Amino acid sequence: MTPQSGFMIVAAVRDGQLQDLRALLASMNSLPGHADPENELIPFGKFDRVHFARFVIIEARTAQEIREFGVTPRPWRPALAFLGDIDGDMQTFFLELIERAEPGLKKIFSHCEGFSEENQDLLGWMKASNINASATYVNWIGRTVRQIHEEAALHRSLSTYLQKIADDVGRENVRALRQRLLSYVEMEKYKGRLTLTPPEPTPPEWKMRNLLHMIGVPLILLLLSPLLLVIALIFALRLRMLERSDPELFIRPSREHLRELTVQEDQDVSNQYSVFGDVKPGPVRLLTFKFILLVTDYFARHIYNHGFLARIKTIHFARWVFMDNNHRVFFASNYDGSHESYMDDFINKVGWGLNLTFTNGVGYPATRWIIKEGASREHAFKYTQRRHQIPTEVWYKAYPGLTAVDLARNSRIRQGVETRQSNDAEIREWLSLI
Repeated sequence: MTPQSGFMIVAAVRDGQLQDLRALLASMNSLPGHADPENELIPFGKFDRVHFARFVIIEARTAQEIREFGVTPRPWRPALAFLGDIDGDMQTFFLELIERAEPGLKKIFSHCEGFSEENQDLLGWMKASNINASATYVNWIGRTVRQIHEEAALHRSLSTYLQKIADDVGRENVRALRQRLLSYVEMEKYKGRLTLTPPEPTPPEWKMRNLLHMIGVPLILLLLSPLLLVIALIFALRLRMLERSDPELFIRPSREHLRELTVQEDQDVSNQYSVFGDVKPGPVRLLTFKFILLVTDYFARHIYNHGFLARIKTIHFARWVFMDNNHRVFFASNYDGSHESYMDDFINKVGWGLNLTFTNGVGYPATRWIIKEGASREHAFKYTQRRHQIPTEVWYKAYPGLTAVDLARNSRIRQGVETRQSNDAEIREWLSLI
């Protein structure tokens, strides 16, 4: 199994360079905000390890909202973020990225503080500028870009062939249909028109780190439980006091801002989402936020890692990143469907989860005991998340037209090719996927 990882390179944009940088990034697109896979700067389509990638200019457009808490906004210079979700480790991917796109990377990063196009150690600068996420979510750990493409080709090929033979063989003759399909797959593989690459061995170092994380986090929490129980009640009461005193910010996003966002959306079955904002002031809020993300990361790594996050099946990748010395937070996701359906999914299915992870952000609708209210106040929530959403300059998806549900179906079809079903009911179920 090849595990997935991510990167996020962040650097402040030089004074006076913002518009030139936007124009340069726009030259990478074939549609507003959507990368041309063969663009000259970074031809994403030539990288067979990239699931999703994006360039986003992070601006603190809602910084003034923290004044409602009696706090002066912290200064923030517009920053360029280059982030992606990849197969394998970041180090080897950076080397591959430099090998294939060094001139384009240097041209883009030359608009950033601390980077010199002429004599810069590009690899060292990228590694030094990378920010690790506090929590990440991968829809299906171990499913590679190559596997996705191969299984999509298998589905298309089997679907076409099944239509040709169904009437001749008989639609109820499921065993004969299955045998014809399996023979067809073997012939197509022999002719080189289909490939089903076996999974790579799981890297031992990743397996060890994952095991230590799976055991270590609960063990540490168990060891600390006497102390945590002592302070839990006081902490909860203090948090409730803060919730009751939080200012309400029922502010409708401007039409100009909405147009800037919506022009990039619904060009494919999937969309991107980038949000940036302030963490509510005070150590209680920050500690709560960090603890919730610690738990979120644990469950995403060890429980919700095969096709769903709680009851949500439409997210491919997501990450939460603390920035500006823990005073601000950035969230990015890649999801299926429209923005409206994405928000409704969360509100209706896991509103408590939204409250847990975002209630400590400035502008979020007031919650009660962290999990109640909040997102259930639909208009206030939707206004908040749209206000804090920032446009993405360049976004790339390696498998356009395919949803997370499609990927799961295609994997089940492949499993049915490689593993014999035991009875007619199982064969019929497998055929229904095709």
